[in-house]
Amino acid sequence: MSADRPLIAIALLAALALAACGRPTSDGETPETGGVEKAASAPLTEAQQAALLAELPEPYRSADLERGEALYAMCRSCHTYVEGGANLTGPNLWGTFGVKAAHIAGFNYSDALRESGLTWDAATMDKWIENPRGLVEGTKMSYVGMKSPEDRAALVAWLKVNTSPAK
Repeated sequence: MSADRPLIAIALLAALALAACGRPTSDGETPETGGVEKAASAPLTEAQQAALLAELPEPYRSADLERGEALYAMCRSCHTYVEGGANLTGPNLWGTFGVKAAHIAGFNYSDALRESGLTWDAATMDKWIENPRGLVEGTKMSYVGMKSPEDRAALVAWLKVNTSPAK
């Protein structure tokens, strides 16, 4: 029974986040699209997912994408992740990998993040998800962090696959 507790906790957190933040707007759109009508894009093929994952070092390359998707539920109240998605409390995460931190023009980043010099790669994203304020003192991000290395690897891998253009 105790081995099931982390999974139950993740499922409950995901359900709460989805219930609170994934509600459709009056036009039927969800926060992922920011109320912008988008043509339905085909899901990535296994080959496209594999190509994106191959760009990552271990342990991200072999991480559990389904677990990463469940963990993303904690992020969705502040972040969208699709191309053209809205900025919420946090910026849209589309196209984040390989670019400098604070790259979205017009988003109100903290001075600390703008001046950090960080580039978002798997290792940096992992450290950020573990403890944003430990990585960039003075950041506005209020997230307390994710302690489990396996959970962070799964979330980083899921973000890479879901916020990057298909290869």
